[in-house]
Amino acid sequence: MGKSLSSWRRQGRRLGIVVLFVIAGTGLWEFQERQHKDAYTWMGVPTWDSFSLTTFHRVLRNDGFLVGWSDVRVNPLWVSYQVEAVGDDTRIGPRPNFQADWRTLWPVGTDHYAGSGYDRGHMAPNYAIAAVHGRSAQVDTFLMSNMVPQRPQLNRQLWQRLEEVVMDHFAPRFDRLQVITGPVFPERFMDNVFNRVGLVEVPEAFYKIIVAPHNEAPLALAFIMPQDVRGNEPLDDYLVTIDEVEALTGLNFFPELSAEVETVLEGELRTQGWALEEVARRRGRFQ
Repeated sequence: MGKSLSSWRRQGRRLGIVVLFVIAGTGLWEFQERQHKDAYTWMGVPTWDSFSLTTFHRVLRNDGFLVGWSDVRVNPLWVSYQVEAVGDDTRIGPRPNFQADWRTLWPVGTDHYAGSGYDRGHMAPNYAIAAVHGRSAQVDTFLMSNMVPQRPQLNRQLWQRLEEVVMDHFAPRFDRLQVITGPVFPERFMDNVFNRVGLVEVPEAFYKIIVAPHNEAPLALAFIMPQDVRGNEPLDDYLVTIDEVEALTGLNFFPELSAEVETVLEGELRTQGWALEEVARRRGRFQ
């Protein structure tokens, strides 16, 4: 009886330590989120539209960007960062090595995708983050918590082209841009639960939301790109509204927007001001 009581006490102490760790960690994440909210987000950090295990996430702070990390999907549900125009002669440092992120509940190694047929696809892009936020931020983009399984034709071609257009074409048109990007999964979790690279769930598509938050009339573009692209498609084939991205992801973007602005910005597909037609068919830099 005494041994049993002693065992229960030990287990109780362990549980207490775990609870304290979770509470302390949650408080730290909240503090970090608030400290860097204005630098990395606009109109609020993305949150879930309605709480569920598949939309619940923790906010991980990195130099230059925030990550909404899901321990259920073992994926970033969103990555938020800001960019601005840089000079044509901007140089960045050498490509860093991939590195595991100790903050993820399940370990994701740097060789996790080896032999899977998927690339380690950056959500916060190497070049944009390095050019705007510096070397330390560039190193953070190679954390495995910033990687998502992407088919090569998407990662190296169509997605790469969109990332280039953001920096080479959109950023020079505006003072700054807010970008939120992440994966899209099937509506039913159980339909995709075993479609994984190791522990990492494989998305069926990816979204990117780009906002020019100037004056009282911000402009926005949103894209959803599936895994099975050829890579040479026009970018404007994948235009959607922000409302469509929210419906597919269960996330709520820009929660601090007024209802009036939200209706227009998120519910309407407007390309005026972006000159997207000039670059929609432009070949990528490495093609």
